[in-house]
Amino acid sequence: MAQSSRIFMSNRALGYVSNHIPLVVRYIRCRKENLVVTCVGKAFHTYGCSRFTLLSVSGLHSGEVTCIAADAYHVYTASDDVIRAWRRGTELKHTYVGHSCPVHLLLPFGPHLLSVDENNILKIWDVKSEELHLELTFDNNTFNITTILHPVTYLNKVLLGSEQGIMQLWNIHSAKQIYVFKGWTSAITVLEQAPAIDVVAVGLANGSLSGHVVFWNLEERKVMSQLLAAHNNAVTGLQCLPNEPLFVTSSPDNSLKMWIFDMPDGGARLLHIREGHSAPPSCVRFHGSNGHNLLSAGGDSTLRIFSTVTETFNKNLGQASYNRKLSKKKSKGLGDPLKMPPIVQFTSETTREKEWDNIAAVHLGLATVTTWSYDKLKMGELKLLPERFDAKKSQLKVNIVATCLCLTSCGNFVLIGYSTGHVDRFNIQSGIHRGSYGHPSAHTGPVRGVATDNLNQMTVTGGSDALVRFWHFKSPGSTAVTKLDVEESVSFFRPHHDSSMLAAALEDFTIIIIDLDTHTVVRKFQGHKGQLTDATFSPDSRWLVTAAMDCTVCTWDIPSAQLIDCFQLDAACTSLSLSPTGDLLATTHVDYLGVFLWSNRTLYSHVSLRAISEPTEVPLLKLPTTMGEKQEGMEDKLNDGEPEFKSCDQISKDLVTLSLVASSRWQNLLDIDIVKKRNKPKEPPKVPKAAPFFLPTIPSLNLQFDLNKTTDKEETNIRMPASLQSLSGFAQLLSDAAETNNFQPVVAKLKAMGPSVIDFEVSSLAPEGGGSFDLMLLFMKLIESMLISNKDFELAQAYLGLFLGRHGDLIASERQLRDYIPKLQSCQITGWELLQGKLFYNLCVTQSLKGM
Repeated sequence: MAQSSRIFMSNRALGYVSNHIPLVVRYIRCRKENLVVTCVGKAFHTYGCSRFTLLSVSGLHSGEVTCIAADAYHVYTASDDVIRAWRRGTELKHTYVGHSCPVHLLLPFGPHLLSVDENNILKIWDVKSEELHLELTFDNNTFNITTILHPVTYLNKVLLGSEQGIMQLWNIHSAKQIYVFKGWTSAITVLEQAPAIDVVAVGLANGSLSGHVVFWNLEERKVMSQLLAAHNNAVTGLQCLPNEPLFVTSSPDNSLKMWIFDMPDGGARLLHIREGHSAPPSCVRFHGSNGHNLLSAGGDSTLRIFSTVTETFNKNLGQASYNRKLSKKKSKGLGDPLKMPPIVQFTSETTREKEWDNIAAVHLGLATVTTWSYDKLKMGELKLLPERFDAKKSQLKVNIVATCLCLTSCGNFVLIGYSTGHVDRFNIQSGIHRGSYGHPSAHTGPVRGVATDNLNQMTVTGGSDALVRFWHFKSPGSTAVTKLDVEESVSFFRPHHDSSMLAAALEDFTIIIIDLDTHTVVRKFQGHKGQLTDATFSPDSRWLVTAAMDCTVCTWDIPSAQLIDCFQLDAACTSLSLSPTGDLLATTHVDYLGVFLWSNRTLYSHVSLRAISEPTEVPLLKLPTTMGEKQEGMEDKLNDGEPEFKSCDQISKDLVTLSLVASSRWQNLLDIDIVKKRNKPKEPPKVPKAAPFFLPTIPSLNLQFDLNKTTDKEETNIRMPASLQSLSGFAQLLSDAAETNNFQPVVAKLKAMGPSVIDFEVSSLAPEGGGSFDLMLLFMKLIESMLISNKDFELAQAYLGLFLGRHGDLIASERQLRDYIPKLQSCQITGWELLQGKLFYNLCVTQSLKGM
């Protein structure tokens, strides 16, 4: 069993910006720029402050990064019990090993590096030599270190904050405690040097975690201004940029923001932002025909655009709100009270995106469907809801939920299915209700899938009643044209418009393919052991990729109805989408904030896609990282336990088999005279004045000197016996085949020749060309053996045509050759009649299908 996926290879992860680890700012003198370093799991990102763009992604650590620090030369990271020093954000320079448990604090201190682990042991390292300089042990019960700081102008001094609220000042050169600050009863979470000397700011655990930023005037000791709800989560990182009216903040809400002090009241406003989903995304789809943009909806009620080219093209369409204008006024300080539930499903089209909204979204637990504009990058004004479900006009008390939706290819209509079994159609431009399907409803239970064809001629709906119904698109209210009983409740629909195929997932963990033209089930795939979460077709509709809650992703070959690839992941895939170009697969997973990309290796390497029987051991893959991973030796892993397939020379002797020789070597044999005439030089070659001495050679592809040939004028008129005549290499092989009756070496020789050489050798078989009637007869036997074996069919036809064209008159005059013609004719007719019958049969079937 292969240790990786046959088709997909991890590419990289999108949408990761920051986590709970505080950011670090460092100034690079040669760049004259401040750089911001943020942590993203097992790696860290470096952003340039001038344009706020991602500059580099570090290498992967063995585990999650627990803390980060930096100076002018290195970025220091701790992962588990190992500390690493990086240059230029990507080059690993030093490694410090010595801690016995995870490190959670780092402080660069001149030529030294201070580190504190979870056992409350402080170690001092020499940065260059990587040697341990000093070690101090503290008691967890009396002084558990939570933060560390070097006060400015205090030589060799560090200030330690503790969980007990006490602070201690130490001289690390003499390893002595200088002073103890009684502090407060609350744990100290952060220490920061104030602009004034001898002043340190102390942050306590009893402070606010609401995401606000408060600005204090230290001289007047009062609040100057506030940034309410600067982040959707606690602000864990904040650094001011030296000599600039700027500061940057980070938060576990997966965002990095830069603020500038230019407000009239001295406050700050948002200048730049880099962000991803703050809650795991639930639905992802490629948008557009080039495969460069991804639409993603998450549990944070936002809809985002991720670029597969560069993160600078990422966009945010905003947060879903019941009243977008009013929410901007009321959301400050306490979050958005008008925030809508998360988006669980959406659909988009590019046809009319410049004119009106082209995205429709279903929200968790709501009957209202919202519209969005990809072009304007914002939420639309329309809220699609039938009057029958309007709480103000309807008497229904049931909790009604929109369960599925579909946007037509023309970009004009949205079809929405509901938990009551109704299916309604709306105009997405005006929001006007344009009809319902069925009387009184389309299904007796919740509608789980709705789709249309490319030409808006047919609507297909599927429900929990195990029925798939087909309706006239333009006649809502009429009865269904036909229905299909699939025997199990439908989970969701995934259509492929170009091929008129519809994938329907069922509650028994199977997925079926329905032909929309014939209204029949054409394929059924079984193999998942959990609820199906999503499915997507390849652009050419040859593959169907499915995901389920059993943490597996399977690829099915639709023409052969076979499983060709399967792999599992640590977390279940909640949504997936193949790019329109087929080069990338995008996935989202449970409890992960990012969107993960997988490369399609079949586009740039040979992959054997043989059918997989029941997989007993499914390979477990790791999710892609933000930097991507080098896949070295992957071809060897793919071939482990799987021998390379080699096609046989001939499947059956009853079948006509063509050769692998390029057509240019045999197609022009019948027109070789025309080709020679066209390529004939305009002027004869000029003989040099002093021609060099040449040895006579034997006419063949291989250079052989004719040592028996004489240049004496008196002996040139003497004819040599036939037994002493010199033959070419081809003629000699043909002569040798008379004894063994094995013409394979001769055929191999012909395959290696070009058209001009073949013409020369065939012409030389006649007596006037240096050959004999016996050689001509042997060549006819060669053709006969090729026709009988049914191998190299096109070569035999070309060689026979050339031979008859060159020696037709001579064959007719020589009895020995003339009597052998019927045998060739019989072999020729037998092979051609077999091929002709198959060709005529296929032509008749094709014409019959065209006339239906």
